[in-house]
Amino acid sequence: MASENSSPESAEERRTGSEQHLQRLRKLRELVAEGIDPFGGRLDGLLSTRVAGQQFEDWESRATDAAAADAGSVAEMAPVRLAGRLTAIRVMGKSIFADLKDQHGRLQVYVRKNSVGDDGFARFKSFDLGDIATCQGTLFRTRAGEVTLKVAAFDLVAKSLHPLPEKWHGLTDVEQRYRQRYLDLMVNDRVRTVFMQRAEVIHEIRRFLVERGFTEVETPMLQAIPGGAAARPFETFYNALNCPMYLRIAPELYLKRLLVGGFEKVFEINRNFRNEGLDRRHNPEFTMIELYQAYSDCRGMMELLEELIVRVARKVFGTLHFPWGEGGEVIDLTPPWRRVSYRQLIEQRMGEDWFGLDQRAMAERGLAEGLDVDHRMECWEITHEAYEKLIERSLLPPTFVIRLPAVLVPLAKRCADDPELVDVFELEIGGQEIAPGYSELNDPLEQRARFEEQARRATKVEDASGGRMDQDFLTAMEYGMPPAGGAGMGIDRLLMLLTGMESIRDVILFPQMRPENR
Repeated sequence: MASENSSPESAEERRTGSEQHLQRLRKLRELVAEGIDPFGGRLDGLLSTRVAGQQFEDWESRATDAAAADAGSVAEMAPVRLAGRLTAIRVMGKSIFADLKDQHGRLQVYVRKNSVGDDGFARFKSFDLGDIATCQGTLFRTRAGEVTLKVAAFDLVAKSLHPLPEKWHGLTDVEQRYRQRYLDLMVNDRVRTVFMQRAEVIHEIRRFLVERGFTEVETPMLQAIPGGAAARPFETFYNALNCPMYLRIAPELYLKRLLVGGFEKVFEINRNFRNEGLDRRHNPEFTMIELYQAYSDCRGMMELLEELIVRVARKVFGTLHFPWGEGGEVIDLTPPWRRVSYRQLIEQRMGEDWFGLDQRAMAERGLAEGLDVDHRMECWEITHEAYEKLIERSLLPPTFVIRLPAVLVPLAKRCADDPELVDVFELEIGGQEIAPGYSELNDPLEQRARFEEQARRATKVEDASGGRMDQDFLTAMEYGMPPAGGAGMGIDRLLMLLTGMESIRDVILFPQMRPENR
């Protein structure tokens, strides 16, 4: 029977069973016994590896110019201090070469016994891959041409208790990469680059819109009635108010309230939640930007989004040409982008007589094309199934699909020349929808009628919310909402396009996963 006074070490040994882990624990205890703190605190005066390398190259260039001009020597470069994770350690007699890796890159460090002393050399030699250290010294260029830090002093600031995945055979399991994203970022430079680019893309979107007079706002994530999209929400319960609440599926109805209140250009970079399936294009929690501009319309939004995406591509990636898929296709974002009607695309793919068919004939033709349809479905449902399954995926170059059936979009204005259609677009790039946009419906009486018709069809949203309509939104519209253009763009899908990632999970830091114990 185990003693109640078992030592921490023996308890840890029973817990892990990993010899490398236990070796690192023993090193940790030895450091503590020597009075060395293996988990340091605040560090001032640090440079990134990238800045340090740039400063050295600038100094080297000045020294070369001075020598060429016979202008005398240039003052020595001041010592620098770096911090990062040790990702390679090479012991060569009385010298050690190691790689120090931080957020911005990697820089080689050089430790000599006669520079740091016998004890210091032995301590650095005992470091493990994955340990986080700070190194101070002077930069030089090796005979092989590599910028390197000659270490005069160092400290351990975080002891790693687990070995890193092997460089060549390590973190290849896709599920482990998503579950342990910290390891994925640690060892896969490409992954870290993608998420740095994600941050730059969002920053550039904000800058673009602010430059054009838009105001960034925040709207509720918890809503009493989910609205603004046709999707199934996540439900929770608000104890303080003793009522059910929903995680938002879209911020649209709140942003339009702001148009009523006098905000003429607004946007929100928002997290939305939809209680639906997971696949390579869908995650239940995702990021969108929604924006609304008073006195604009669908065409104004097309122009704005085209300019925005082109600006982001050029600023962050330096190109308008992006490889896509395994077939060697290249998506060209050079404007102007194609504009084509929904009806035209349907007729090109399903036959010019398509819209003259009855439900049964449509269903039969759809079944022949491999669609999951039947004659009990309404014509618009069969038609949209054909669009989503057969047409949308073929639209690789940027394409604004315009003039959609009114039944699909209850929040948009009807087309002046055909009340069966609405003045909207869906921006398709790479075979997937990147952004929808509308000439926003601002007639409160028609909006109420549309909502009532939608409720009669008992869509997923109304089922989840008990068939209720957002009466406060309708009341707000009755005070007068200016004509406006609106658009929403999926940030995650845009990143998939610009980075060449085939799964949405590769552009979300922590994608949704089934718990490991279920």
